[in-house]
Amino acid sequence: MTRPTRFEHNQYVGDKRSQIVHDLDRCSADVIDELMAAGTYLAFGPDTLVEAANRCYKPHAACCTGRGQD
Repeated sequence: MTRPTRFEHNQYVGDKRSQIVHDLDRCSADVIDELMAAGTYLAFGPDTLVEAANRCYKPHAACCTGRGQD
């Protein structure tokens, strides 16, 4: 899957509604399309799961399982 234009240099994108972080390299296109349509997303800097966790975002079970804390 290609990344959305706004996030071409990001791997992790958060959903502000549920405080869930998605891995753009592993999530399904349907999940990302719904998130982009809702407009309730944000990127993390630095672009890591650790930074997402610092902001109280939890990894999405389907797209972030099995990943290290990279």
